[in-house]
Amino acid sequence: MMPKMQMHKHEAKTMAGTWLETIGVEVEHRKIAAGLTHVPASPYHRLGIHVGPSVNAFCRCDGKRHRRVQSHGDIDIVPAGLDGDWEDDADCTILRLWVNPALVRQTARDLEIDPDRIVVEPQFQRRDPRIEHIAWALASGLHPDLPSDRLYVESLARALAVQLVQGASQSIPTGQMLSSGQKRRLQDFIEANLDQDVSLDDLAQVAAISVSHLKTLFRRSFGVPAHQYVIHRRVERARLLLDQNEMPLSQIALEAGFAHQSHMARSMKRVLGITPAALLRLQR
Repeated sequence: MMPKMQMHKHEAKTMAGTWLETIGVEVEHRKIAAGLTHVPASPYHRLGIHVGPSVNAFCRCDGKRHRRVQSHGDIDIVPAGLDGDWEDDADCTILRLWVNPALVRQTARDLEIDPDRIVVEPQFQRRDPRIEHIAWALASGLHPDLPSDRLYVESLARALAVQLVQGASQSIPTGQMLSSGQKRRLQDFIEANLDQDVSLDDLAQVAAISVSHLKTLFRRSFGVPAHQYVIHRRVERARLLLDQNEMPLSQIALEAGFAHQSHMARSMKRVLGITPAALLRLQR
């Protein structure tokens, strides 16, 4: 049987004088029936915070498919102009927020960031207690049965926009590189943690930049992507340990940060053109 398809009414608020136009945000509780729901593109950024029991969810958005268990507090961020299909296996409720892109751009200017470089990207199942706290405060401040304090709501709206700006990616000017200090910190961190599971998040924190910036600037500054640089450093560590000839190959693999001996052999063959066993034979 074909799944039930709902079509949301256009979610943009178009009436003059709405909170979305005057303050830059709007919020509501939206009950979603089980089944397939198409959400058309909107001129506003949309945030959906899952409320209540978990549901099995599937969505098609940003050209990708996402299947997950949607739990209380999970946040989906869908930028303006992007539509999508969501399918849940049970009824659910979301706290829906609309954010005017003009508010995000003005907030970027206030933070002395070029608004033309700010790119709000799709994010799914983001966990952010700050956004959740602001959203619930907005839901209370914009409740239709309660008088609204404009100054209070404006402060909340800007706080939400700050979170979107800080979580957005930024286009990077051509030619921008990591500073010498950032490069040195990254090199030292990688060397000290070759035997650990180094992640892009770890490296971004060391360089004090976003992951999206880290990936671009690392390649520009080191000539290779971060993961390739780490593999090359692990191969060099393994080669030095092989020269000492004091450990079995399996232990050298672990000391150099490889998952196992075969992983080390494949990586050394690819980088050096020779296997660890062949290197040992040449030393004899």
